Amino acid sequence: MLNADELPPWRSINNQGGAPFLLCCDHASARIPRALDGLGLEPHLLDLHIAYDIGAEAMTRRMAEQLDAHAIFSSYSRLVLDMNRGVRFDDASPETSDGHPIPGNYGLTSAAKRQRIDALFAPYHGAIAQALADLRQRWLNPGLVSMHSFTPHMNGRSRPWEVAVMWRHDERVARPLIEALKGHGLTVGENEPYSALEPSGYSIHAHAGIFGAPNVLIEVRQDLLTEEAGVRHWANLLAETLGPIMASLGTPRNGDA
Repeated sequence: MLNADELPPWRSINNQGGAPFLLCCDHASARIPRALDGLGLEPHLLDLHIAYDIGAEAMTRRMAEQLDAHAIFSSYSRLVLDMNRGVRFDDASPETSDGHPIPGNYGLTSAAKRQRIDALFAPYHGAIAQALADLRQRWLNPGLVSMHSFTPHMNGRSRPWEVAVMWRHDERVARPLIEALKGHGLTVGENEPYSALEPSGYSIHAHAGIFGAPNVLIEVRQDLLTEEAGVRHWANLLAETLGPIMASLGTPRNGDA
């Protein structure tokens, strides 16, 4: 599916970061593999929230720098295949998104779905699994933080939260983070606007939750991330509130991390 001159399925920064956790950004890019001919979409639609999480990559990069954390980013659009959704779900490659038809996803065959899984999903999640395995050489049960952003309006519904914190069963990170963010006077969505129950929240569950490792999914409202100042503010705030929580849950292996 990917030509030799196209980006690989994932990218990473700060591979040797000293933090006891990994950052991942499942919807970092609006890029479409050339072989898919733009999924039949008008180009301007790839600038919208349906294609990627606006501002999430820039925010995650700044957080990785501040927290000295390894970060991994998906390279292709959620419209091709959603990296944070189990691939057995039909809307992993949606035929419509927020009222917009996605022609290139109409009637996908099993073979076409498998091609996307093999080319994009498997390598991206393989990179996350390997990064966490590498962290386990230095830390007992290293954590995973999945970074996202959400649109202020979706399917005719307004979303009032500035930031949202999501989890499945493990509240070790989510609960103190929610309280810390509320302490800054913020309206915090608690498993809103999405629940981290399947199919959403695939990454934190597949790579951390099932192993009993600390994990959380964070979303910031996209209208707060459209300018560099907003990205900087939210990266600073999340580094300030999240960093101590994750550090407190990190146990060095052999006491030398």
